[in-house]
Amino acid sequence: MVDNINRSIPKLYEAFQDCFDIGAAVNPRTIVQAGDLIANHYNSLTAENEMKFERLHPAEDKYTFEAADKIVDFARKHGKKLRGHTLVWHNQTPDWLFQDDDGGRVDRDTLFARMKSHIDTVVKRYKGDIFAWDVVNEAIADEGSDLLRPSKWLDIAGPAFIAKAFEFAHEADPNALLFYNDYNESHPLKRDKIYTLLKSLIKQGVPVNGMGLQAHWNLFDPGLDDIRSAIEMYASLGLVLHLTEMDMSFFQFDDRRADLTAPPEEMLELQARQYEAVFDLLREYRDVIDSVTFWGSADDYTWLNDFPVRGRKNWPLLFDEKHQPKPSFWRVVEGR
Repeated sequence: MVDNINRSIPKLYEAFQDCFDIGAAVNPRTIVQAGDLIANHYNSLTAENEMKFERLHPAEDKYTFEAADKIVDFARKHGKKLRGHTLVWHNQTPDWLFQDDDGGRVDRDTLFARMKSHIDTVVKRYKGDIFAWDVVNEAIADEGSDLLRPSKWLDIAGPAFIAKAFEFAHEADPNALLFYNDYNESHPLKRDKIYTLLKSLIKQGVPVNGMGLQAHWNLFDPGLDDIRSAIEMYASLGLVLHLTEMDMSFFQFDDRRADLTAPPEEMLELQARQYEAVFDLLREYRDVIDSVTFWGSADDYTWLNDFPVRGRKNWPLLFDEKHQPKPSFWRVVEGR
């Protein structure tokens, strides 16, 4: 373990000031419990859940902005950039959106009208605070030959729901950068599907500006060659690239063990080597990558605790549970 005593700790985002922004996903709890860490080491923020549809718009005639506003206020106070996440997603979206007054399926025109109303309200509220939006999230099918995953959006509106979301977001804030965002974005099968979707949107003249690579990776997967290929394919479309939800799980997705109560030294070292290699690669593509956001700020709070294995702890970030730099931190900031 790296000894941090009497060692000067550089600000994480300053180590990359010539490359790209360094961000963290935050929520009302973490900006209190880890506020100093977040303010010191990250220059871009993303609301973890507080700007998702179900949190902001739980009923057709009701918006709940309080939690999201706290994050916006924190970003303003500390001079941080702010990414918006997310406007259209198959998950964490309330049922009312897809239902008519009788509880049946709403028609296509009504769904588009509701989508536009939501996007107008949310994007315009934070216009000037949020510089980039994840407009459509995770619309691509993980496996098989289908391009798009099954969803109520697709069932009711057809594939056009994706283009409409971008058009409505651009109308609401013409200056915001608009991203398509997805996971497993570096796995060849899904990478190729995402590329196909983005190429089609661009050909249609849809105002998509960027690709968000979620980068929920682990110590073993994906390989650096696959990450490089994904970056080059998406960048070839002329899009800005953001890594939007980065973490480095100790476990592959199908690894269901739950016996670790503390991070073993050898796994911390493996994580450090993997983070170092990844950031060396990202530095190579600083001309097309503008932002790298971690999905959390430190290991005391991460969505990977209990997912996908309930009761299991994970340690996927650069700072430990006491907000101290891990070996991964030092490899990332000192690697060249």
